[in-house]
Amino acid sequence: MPLAQLSVDLPEGTWIRDVSTDHPEATVRVLAAMPGDDGVGFALLQVTAPEMEAVVRAMAEHPAMTDLEPLQRSGQQVIVQIETTAPLLLLSAQASRIPIEPPVVIQDGVANVEVRASNDRLSELGDQLEAFGHSFTVDAIHDEADPEQLLSPRQRDLLLSAVEAGYYDTPRECSLTQLAEDAGIAKSTCSETLHRAEGLVVRRFVERHLVAPERVRENDHPGPEAN
Repeated sequence: MPLAQLSVDLPEGTWIRDVSTDHPEATVRVLAAMPGDDGVGFALLQVTAPEMEAVVRAMAEHPAMTDLEPLQRSGQQVIVQIETTAPLLLLSAQASRIPIEPPVVIQDGVANVEVRASNDRLSELGDQLEAFGHSFTVDAIHDEADPEQLLSPRQRDLLLSAVEAGYYDTPRECSLTQLAEDAGIAKSTCSETLHRAEGLVVRRFVERHLVAPERVRENDHPGPEAN
């Protein structure tokens, strides 16, 4: 099922746009959210900012914020539980019957959203976003492959064994030689199999989280290897 990454421009007058544009250095992550009755929304947020207390104060004082309770503070970061009126992004998702995958990351009036849905549902979400006053751009659409299809069984098993044995820990709990011996394969085969598996996993992570897909070379998308 396709995974779409959207950049949503939040409507003026909503608390999150007002606060995030007044404090563009702040990053707000929506960790969880749910709609209530009469257009009220509830959410768990992580707020990170150099002037974190000023951001929280601006949130609490906004007319659309009906309740705000700080739960945990640490340095420039705080987790808060909120209740707000007119949670338009949440209502858009509810109307289109598409769950938005957390975390939603909001900075300077723009929400970075990931949704997993069919093309028809994605089109319906677009209609609902526009109906609630959001403009948006589609940054990427990934045709999500099953993780078991990304790696061959041998690559998957060896990668899991490496993680469990502490091969990727710092300091390392398991050497390549030990890993090869436990797997019953030559050290060179172990190294090559791990290298191919690591490359596939890293490329998938980079595509999903660090760069636009068009920046990743097309020939860097091999399927599962025989190894």
